[in-house]
Amino acid sequence: MTAVRGDYVRPVDFKHGHVDMTHGGGGRAMAQLIDELFLRAFDNVWLRQANDQAAFLVSAGRMVIATDCHVVSPLFFPGGDIGSLSIHGTINDVAMAGATPLYLAAGFILEEGFPLADLKRIVESMAAASREAGVPIVTGDTKVVEKGKGDGVFITTTGVGVVPIGVEISGDLARPGDRILVSGTIGDHGVAIMSLRENLTFDTTIQSDTAALHGLVAAMIDAAPGIHCLRDPTRGGLATTLNELARQSGCGMVIAEQRIPVHAEVNAACEFLGLDPLYVANEGKLVAICAEDDADRLLAAMRAHPQGSGAAIIGEVFDDPHCFVQMDTRFGGRRVVDWLTGEQLPRIC
Repeated sequence: MTAVRGDYVRPVDFKHGHVDMTHGGGGRAMAQLIDELFLRAFDNVWLRQANDQAAFLVSAGRMVIATDCHVVSPLFFPGGDIGSLSIHGTINDVAMAGATPLYLAAGFILEEGFPLADLKRIVESMAAASREAGVPIVTGDTKVVEKGKGDGVFITTTGVGVVPIGVEISGDLARPGDRILVSGTIGDHGVAIMSLRENLTFDTTIQSDTAALHGLVAAMIDAAPGIHCLRDPTRGGLATTLNELARQSGCGMVIAEQRIPVHAEVNAACEFLGLDPLYVANEGKLVAICAEDDADRLLAAMRAHPQGSGAAIIGEVFDDPHCFVQMDTRFGGRRVVDWLTGEQLPRIC
């Protein structure tokens, strides 16, 4: 991989090379990979300091920190890849507290033999997503494991942010009478990945919805500062997220099937695969719960933002000591929307 000839060090061969154990050994090969790939892609003033940590100032408010591990398979999928997903996922976890995301840290577990061309593509995707979101990667770490002891690449990202004074958003704040909103169509991410795995074809390509949502959240808070709950419905989908919020808040919830936005292609794929869109993962959507009086104003603000143009009010919160989530079906009945049992979609995020 790396050859030293006098004072000359051959550049990393990103076109034909592969990860080897020296890239995690702490020596010249590791330093060169960091310099020629990670530092070059993520370049910012904090990384250039070359310390084992990043120091920064923060504004007044409550600090928020979130960490997320990403093991998606396949690594590349329509609409994104593990790199952009790792940035968006952690930014969204921070934003769901009503926080402004400020900085990110990234950790890589690389498997010996992984193509450097694919690693470069992933890292450049992360860098692009970070720049677009305005949230820099300021520190990180890389480790290499022997061939057969990993699965190409795993990425862990940690984000920090600040919640402005006066903003109180938490999963335990839903109250009877509140309205439940989603920011757009559900199931896009999970179906995009499953379609690729199963070699399914449709009239139009189903794209992952992976996106950073902090801009949408900021617009929502400006319009309705009293939002009670925010959550991004990732693994387990909308159904699991609502069950989580119902349990945290000690309330019941009822949603209307006909109000839940789902792309026709996603519905078709789910029918073919025997899946329920309610349980399929999303990576660029959010669930919001607010007081009834704020619902129309919040919906208008969401629809005015590009990432909330498909927003809808899908249900309400009610008093229920059992904390059940129920759904009024399009056929006129009502059924319980229970917790996901087992694993519907493996390695989705």
